[in-house]
Amino acid sequence: MSEEVTPAPDALLRLVRTKMPFGRYAGTALVDLPEPYVVWLAGQELPAGELGRMLREVYEIKVNGLEYLFRSIPR
Repeated sequence: MSEEVTPAPDALLRLVRTKMPFGRYAGTALVDLPEPYVVWLAGQELPAGELGRMLREVYEIKVNGLEYLFRSIPR
């Protein structure tokens, strides 16, 4: 039996509105980062705190094909 995951809407909204603060994709919304870049980042030492947590969430969303969760969220 599969359990449906329903993320908190405010958490998804933060991922849409938060911009990558450094690197090649500085200024890009976290959810718009290319999957290969997110996978590469996840293999590195992610920053501590909120940004690191959000990047881990973006990683999980992208590698599990859950990007559809962001389609209805205005940018």
